[in-house]
Amino acid sequence: MTSSYFFENIQVLEKAGSSLKREHVLIKDGVIKAFGRKALQNAELLGIKPQKAKNMLLAPCLVDPHSFLESPFNGKEETIYTLIEKATFSGYGQLGILPRGDLWKDQIESIISLKAIKSEVLIHLWGGFSLSGKGINLSKHAELLKSGAVGLSDDDFMPPIELLKQGFALGEMKKSPVLIAPRDKSLQAGGMSRQSVETLRAGWSLDPVESEIIPLIQLLELHKQYPEIALRLMNISTAEGVSILKNASSKPMATIFWWHLVNDNSSLSPFDIGWSVTPSLGSPIDRVSLIEGLEDNVLAAISVHSTPTDDFETKLPANKRKKGISCYNIVLPLLWDQLVRKSGWKVEKLWEKISFGPSKFLNQAEEKLSLNSNRWLLFDPDKEWYQSNQEKHLTTATNQPLKDKKIFGKVIDCGLINQVYQND
Repeated sequence: MTSSYFFENIQVLEKAGSSLKREHVLIKDGVIKAFGRKALQNAELLGIKPQKAKNMLLAPCLVDPHSFLESPFNGKEETIYTLIEKATFSGYGQLGILPRGDLWKDQIESIISLKAIKSEVLIHLWGGFSLSGKGINLSKHAELLKSGAVGLSDDDFMPPIELLKQGFALGEMKKSPVLIAPRDKSLQAGGMSRQSVETLRAGWSLDPVESEIIPLIQLLELHKQYPEIALRLMNISTAEGVSILKNASSKPMATIFWWHLVNDNSSLSPFDIGWSVTPSLGSPIDRVSLIEGLEDNVLAAISVHSTPTDDFETKLPANKRKKGISCYNIVLPLLWDQLVRKSGWKVEKLWEKISFGPSKFLNQAEEKLSLNSNRWLLFDPDKEWYQSNQEKHLTTATNQPLKDKKIFGKVIDCGLINQVYQND
């Protein structure tokens, strides 16, 4: 069970639009009970001694706008229950789940069965834009949304533009978001990475920039024709993509895969977990442009975009295994290191991109700290740890980068952890 805390002058970020401040905070049994002088008075009455806050931060829970969970109930690599547990220990309070799965979420039954799960971690299900993600026929958009889908999406690649036009013209999604990846599978042609010396040396095929920018231009033109559609763009990954979006007259909200902010195809070997992902890793120039696009609000939100795989899949050669990584527990530590510590971002800006922005992206209420709420996380940016030291809440998926590597910064606690213990 989550401990009780009394912090004197801990760093507190209350909500979107608020400034970081030092404040007394009392937390009892995972629930925020008081701020300021009342926190001091109540802590004295309860006999709770103050703990050293140092550089620790109390802030609202994080939000992941989209990740994959293909076998929610019987997955060897991850289930809905292990995902909730893992996300909770990592400070996440909301998770967006993409349609791809054993039972695609173009089926009403799939949406209903997952919506029935009781969880304080809010699960947002993207309904399938097309049947089985094949890009041939439209799914039943209105019925999916009525059954509880947060919006419509397909997969890591863009459906045929004519099918998108058909769906947009019908307009059954109304104000619900439509999440589309600006990636052309035929143009990617099995490419593993954007052009780099490492890619060429390894003999892997290249993923050309055109695989992103051509479908991106098509999507932006389509959005001009149907401005009433709440178009969302999944994981912009190139400097050219950022530039096109920045200069576009139509600017739909867009995400960026968090891994692209901390790595590029020069920082990893083709044999490292995390080198083969979707979208493909770009160059150092791409990474700098993506960080700038995020800071300038061209990109609205950071996605975890987790793609868990089992041990058999992970051990396959890089060009044979499923692309992607699975991790929640290192997202905040590595982003803090890259954006706050190295790039000089304010904490408020980081939270806009990993919590408040993703909520807007999903058309959901923003997370915030409030009295009698357990929707908070406690983060220590100075904590040193190794992933191998994690216990039950470490994902069973094996495609985790940076295993057994020292990591700086750790989510120490989260009010939602109580739920995990209660469900054991």
